[in-house]
Amino acid sequence: MKKIAKIGLLLALTGTLFTSCAADYYVAEQPAEPVYVRPVAPYPGAYWVPGEWAWRGGRYTYINGYYARPRPGRVYVRGYWHPVRHGYAWHRGYWR
Repeated sequence: MKKIAKIGLLLALTGTLFTSCAADYYVAEQPAEPVYVRPVAPYPGAYWVPGEWAWRGGRYTYINGYYARPRPGRVYVRGYWHPVRHGYAWHRGYWR
């Protein structure tokens, strides 16, 4: 009986750990993207990866874009704000 109780407790703690990691950070309104000048490409064929929002210090902070080497056979999908129950959450961009 004690062994079953320990296994149940372990499963409950593990479930709590994974659900706390899956939470979205959200804002009531989508913030406006800051305006900044895109620098000149550092080399021919450089791909501009647009800026992103990151959750830092209890709020969303804008991270400027950057140039990256293109990835053969892949395309970059821009990040976007998606609606959640309490407002909006940022979905990061990625290479597909």
